[in-house]
Amino acid sequence: MHRLYYSPGSCSLAPHIVLEEIGEPYETELVAATDGAMTRTDRWRAINPKARVPALSAVPGSIGGQPCLLTEVAAIVTYLADTHPEAGLLPADPAWRARAAEWMNWLSGAVHAMAFGQIWRPERFSDDVSAHGTIKEKGLSSLRDHAAYIDSLLGDGRGWAVPTGYSVVDPYLLVFWRWSGIVGLDTSGLVAWAEHAERVKERPAVRRVMAFCGIE
Repeated sequence: MHRLYYSPGSCSLAPHIVLEEIGEPYETELVAATDGAMTRTDRWRAINPKARVPALSAVPGSIGGQPCLLTEVAAIVTYLADTHPEAGLLPADPAWRARAAEWMNWLSGAVHAMAFGQIWRPERFSDDVSAHGTIKEKGLSSLRDHAAYIDSLLGDGRGWAVPTGYSVVDPYLLVFWRWSGIVGLDTSGLVAWAEHAERVKERPAVRRVMAFCGIE
């Protein structure tokens, strides 16, 4: 049985939803609350030296840390989708599957690591505390551009991020929709993304996970 190491409202929300969509039994372990202090403990670093969530147990192999532990959102959701093809969470067609990977790589790199990283973790980009304000501003500026781009993609008439149907990309997009509101981004003009987020939140699996995590 898989165990998901998670923190409510973090990017672990996406693989948590995917686990629920699959419908197989799984366990959860809370690693960090809002302040993230628990991710800095020796115990968690022994499990996952990256000291971040999410992480998923019971996946053969290892690249460090606890044996059979898989990290990184894109890797986790892809593994879950591939091992449960009956759930239909990744396209079977190679081209559309590549489009899903295209989405995931961009979201994890440009949107998460860069834009939100600059907003929430400016110390990762500079040791000069006096520069942190400028770094945060740059992150928010980049986020505006990314959000507008996401909205334009979702606004072409497709129902889901990958036009062939609901996939692992869609709950990952929900993570960044929520975060955009948290950091104060003006989302009033992002009509297509707002509608997409509501469609995702209407899914029973998503409702169950959000209730479990105590988030809206």
